[in-house]
Amino acid sequence: MRILVSGGTGFIGRPLVKALKEAGHEVIVLTRQSALAASNDDYIESIHALDARPDAWINLAGAGLADKRWTTEYLKEIRESRIDLSRHITDFLLQKDWIPETVLSGSAIGFYGACETTVFDENSPNGSGFSATLCSDWEASVQPLADAGARLALLRTGVVLDSESGAYPQMTGSFKAFVKTWLGSGNQWLSWIHRSDVVSAIIHILHTPTLSGPVNLTAPGPVTHRGFANAVDKVKPTLLAMGVPAPVMRIMVGGVADELLLTGQQVMSEKLKASGFAFAYPSIDGAISAIES
Repeated sequence: MRILVSGGTGFIGRPLVKALKEAGHEVIVLTRQSALAASNDDYIESIHALDARPDAWINLAGAGLADKRWTTEYLKEIRESRIDLSRHITDFLLQKDWIPETVLSGSAIGFYGACETTVFDENSPNGSGFSATLCSDWEASVQPLADAGARLALLRTGVVLDSESGAYPQMTGSFKAFVKTWLGSGNQWLSWIHRSDVVSAIIHILHTPTLSGPVNLTAPGPVTHRGFANAVDKVKPTLLAMGVPAPVMRIMVGGVADELLLTGQQVMSEKLKASGFAFAYPSIDGAISAIES
């Protein structure tokens, strides 16, 4: 299979591209890294360098939501790196009449908004707030390819955990000083997934023709932030425990705090479950043990 991957040099993209190549697929990576594109025929800097129709497009590109403080400029960058780029690639494929058989396009569980009591699945409606609007617009940006006949799956991904980068090192930094911490009350939900399960799930969706529309990529066992801290504490015992007060978080990171850190949602991956996908790390204890091993 000839697969175009946008965002193939990112946190999820790197192991995904590796797994796809090891499975024998031809992978073309769209990247902003000019050195890679110049030295490797499998990497392109511009979608206009694509020379033939891909059988599939996996769209993972986008600036990290929690990478920087949410200034007006960075909020604009977040939207442009997802929505504008996705529209640009979509328009190019439509103009060339290169409609992939399958499009797997990134999104996030922020689509559902935040709530401490509701359990969300793929049938739940769009929520409110910057993240919910971002995800809705991001998903809409690739819809014309579905209208043209592609099978479109929207990858509504939870908080991806692994040791290399992403949320896990940030959330566990205090444990190095033997202090167990959680954010705010600690009662907000964390719908998470191990990075290796994200890669496996994307490949599973790629090869499962019956999966389309929104697909939640979250482990079966969501936990609260306090529950996450307790699970880490089992592997990395601490001497002290404390919550980081919400006002302190707002001062430290601004709007990111209320949108991503002090609120959350309990999201279930019903479509993956029904399709027979097996998680390697269904529990937070198993995931953390693997990460820390």
